[in-house]
Amino acid sequence: MRNCERVERSATSTGGGGLEAIIFDVDGTLVDSERDGHRVAFNRAFEEAELPDRWDVELYGELLEITGGDRRIKAYFERRGMPADEAAELAQRLHPRKTEIFAAMARNGDFEPRPGVVELIGDLEDAGVRLAVATTGTGAWVHPMLENLFGAGRFEVVVTADEAPVRKPDPSAHLLALERLGLAAAQAPAIEDSLNGLQAAKAAGLACAIVVNDYTRDQDFEAADLVLDSFGGPDAEARVLSDPHALAPAGRLDVDTLRRLARAQPIG
Repeated sequence: MRNCERVERSATSTGGGGLEAIIFDVDGTLVDSERDGHRVAFNRAFEEAELPDRWDVELYGELLEITGGDRRIKAYFERRGMPADEAAELAQRLHPRKTEIFAAMARNGDFEPRPGVVELIGDLEDAGVRLAVATTGTGAWVHPMLENLFGAGRFEVVVTADEAPVRKPDPSAHLLALERLGLAAAQAPAIEDSLNGLQAAKAAGLACAIVVNDYTRDQDFEAADLVLDSFGGPDAEARVLSDPHALAPAGRLDVDTLRRLARAQPIG
């Protein structure tokens, strides 16, 4: 959508309900980048620092309950018996390098969008629905990843930890995305993959669809407005795990389903 059209929509769409925008999470939602991306980057940072620690797939899944890579490192080493101040210092030293490694992976195109994401984004654009991101990831890797996978300028608003440093489940990233979009919460549902993301979206007043991944499928999504096992598509239909509003998606998360989701959200 052209910039002038975006400005006009923002100026005229600040009240009421109806689908005007979608606010996406990135890690685990747009891109399944945790197991073979972040985990690998953490382990490379540990190796460079000559630490013996390595996070396997199962351990990393447990650590994902802690949002923010620096907090994840600190919590891990505290659990290993390291004093809190030493763990904090080590996290402050290691996490920037981990981010550099992961950003290089993003620039190099080491990741793919989750199946069905590219089609959904294209359909939303064709329908005039604005695209936004609210993530706890840092801009150093978020921006190159989005540009590399989806093209420059596809997302009108991108809020990262650089602008909203308090991590999910805090709602600050979603609230800032709404502010920059100039929209009410009822006009911009969120798509997330985790309980922390769901709690952040709900705290911001957003309807929230969850698309689980291997790390998050067993989390408690009772408060979600829709839970699917994938984005779906002609080759692999999405399975509905929870549908309290009877949205009845037809094998995939599509624009019509998201419009029904927005209408199901109370205007407040």
